[in-house]
Amino acid sequence: MKKLILIAALFLGISFCFSQTKPKDTITRKAIIGFDQKGNKVSFKPETPPLIQIAGAPSANYTYFWELGDGHYSKEKEPKHTYKKKGDKTVRLAVTNNYDNGKPPATRPKTVAVTELSETDYQDIASIEQHDGFLLQKNREPIPDEEIIVVMSYQNLKDYSTNGKLYLFYNDKQFKDDNFGIPEARAYENEKEKLEENYAFVDDYDKHETYLASNANAFFRNPKNIEDLENLEETLEQSKALYRNSKVFEFDSLAPKQTRNLFFTFRTTPEMIKDTSATLTIRGVFVPDRNYKNHKVKNLEMEIVTSHDPNKMSSNGFFMNYRLVRFKTLNFKTRFQNDGEGPARKIKLETDVPDIFDKSTLKIVDMYPKCEICPKNEEVNYSCLDTIVLKNQIHFTFKNIYLPGSNQKNVMEKDSTKGFVKYSLKFGKDFHKVKTKSRTAIIFDKNEPIITNYAVTRFSPGISIGVRTGYNYFPDQENPKSYFLGATISPYKSYRWYLQAELYYNYMESSSSSASDPVLTQISPPLVLSNGTVLDVAYVQKENSQKTVRNLAEVVPVSLRYNLNNYIGFGLGPQFSVALDETMENNSITRYFQPLFNNPDGPRRGEEVARDTKTEKTKTKAFEKMQSNVFADVTFGFSRIGPSLGARYVWSFENDFSHWQFYAIWKF
Repeated sequence: MKKLILIAALFLGISFCFSQTKPKDTITRKAIIGFDQKGNKVSFKPETPPLIQIAGAPSANYTYFWELGDGHYSKEKEPKHTYKKKGDKTVRLAVTNNYDNGKPPATRPKTVAVTELSETDYQDIASIEQHDGFLLQKNREPIPDEEIIVVMSYQNLKDYSTNGKLYLFYNDKQFKDDNFGIPEARAYENEKEKLEENYAFVDDYDKHETYLASNANAFFRNPKNIEDLENLEETLEQSKALYRNSKVFEFDSLAPKQTRNLFFTFRTTPEMIKDTSATLTIRGVFVPDRNYKNHKVKNLEMEIVTSHDPNKMSSNGFFMNYRLVRFKTLNFKTRFQNDGEGPARKIKLETDVPDIFDKSTLKIVDMYPKCEICPKNEEVNYSCLDTIVLKNQIHFTFKNIYLPGSNQKNVMEKDSTKGFVKYSLKFGKDFHKVKTKSRTAIIFDKNEPIITNYAVTRFSPGISIGVRTGYNYFPDQENPKSYFLGATISPYKSYRWYLQAELYYNYMESSSSSASDPVLTQISPPLVLSNGTVLDVAYVQKENSQKTVRNLAEVVPVSLRYNLNNYIGFGLGPQFSVALDETMENNSITRYFQPLFNNPDGPRRGEEVARDTKTEKTKTKAFEKMQSNVFADVTFGFSRIGPSLGARYVWSFENDFSHWQFYAIWKF
């Protein structure tokens, strides 16, 4: 009975454990396109799955992007559209889940068959003249292994019909891997894709580092000439230097004031950069008339996200070259969205500023809502942006504004509830090569602050080559002479801890000798001198000398170093000595001296009458011998870059080879 009770209890325990294990959700969420059609007038309505609220975030919600199958698009939840032409229209829907823990719902395109034109209240694609006739937009920020839609809108601002070109550049070269696969393009006005043209390009993207904003979605270089650039070859060369991939399209018969849309679906790659403070760009180039080189350029900025959160901070300080950034201007951008049920009249952004930046160089690049900069120490009743610079923060405050809430009654356009501040900073006079992290607290009126992600700036490792030369002192060897010359490689101007490798040539020479006292010795057999004299008794002295010459390759595969400050550094690590060749010469000399017997005090040593010399040489083959050592050292001078002096103690695992190194080094 007891056994049955134990078995039953064990079974119930196992069942309980399995009941507490949450099964993996393998169900793909789907959104379905629904519509009601009357002739050529169609009302669309999506069916979406329940949202999975992120704890502590504003209310989860969906935003929508409809591609209506005839070149038009809509961001409304339930758009109504009147088609101008008959035919089958392929309608696509992209749904974005904001403040939601799941993936965006997948949708399938749906075909709407237009067989009659009973309604005539259709509208042409809206003018984009306020955007200089050229605009790039996206439906959402990119997440690895998801899709985004990019719309390239272009308008003919000339007074005659034109045939022109469109260029799309993507996959920034500043990132190691491609962030996007080959995009799918959808054209509705017979735009024809061309094979990539041949250009002469220079791969130098470090020179193109600062972009300014024209509106919330489009950014461009060289704003002074954006309306009518003329050097098309230069623009294409610069674009090819910045991006790995491109697409080229030609269009014909673009009527005056006519606007067209070209759609692209970009699939982000699994290798996409995961840094949520990194900023990607896609560049568009619009040539209104192929007969001329006049063109327009727009860059679409995109911030990497892990979830679709409209409140975000980003920067373009991703893997900067430390050698080249002293006069570089970094851009930061904080974007926000009012998710309330009413408008926001005051928005405060409390933004961290790392110590390496000079806050006096602050410049407001762009903002939305658009307003003036507030005057200092003066209260005003008009809309303005106030900036307060503190020790470790900058506060941006939108005053007397009206930013509608996404849950506000009669607010249909979600983009109207979003805003941003884009500003630039330069580096301070003495800044170190350190990674920085900063974020923003966003406060709408008197509500609790919303904390953004961290915007991170990083420096690429860079390479510093050093020349190292000096003298080795071996305290346990006789008459040592040793010099070395070589090179080091390490990250450029590291701040604290860093790794360093070394390789150099070492010449080493040592010698020793010994001599016995002359001893009166009976010589057997007798020694016959050159003059015929036979010597059977002589003073004999033996001398031995040894000379060793080594040519070595010294290798430090990796050492750990630490810069205490700009002038003192420490290091330790393994060091290996490999013999390129080693020659050992042994000399044995026997000296014979004439004995003088006519001395009242006994025999004395006379002059040297003969000498017997024997020499032996031995040579070691290259790389036959290797020696293992461990070292610790200290440098004084310019520890990060430039000249310095150092002392290193090398402890050897072999007898008599522990030694001191005194050296000079110059890092470039």
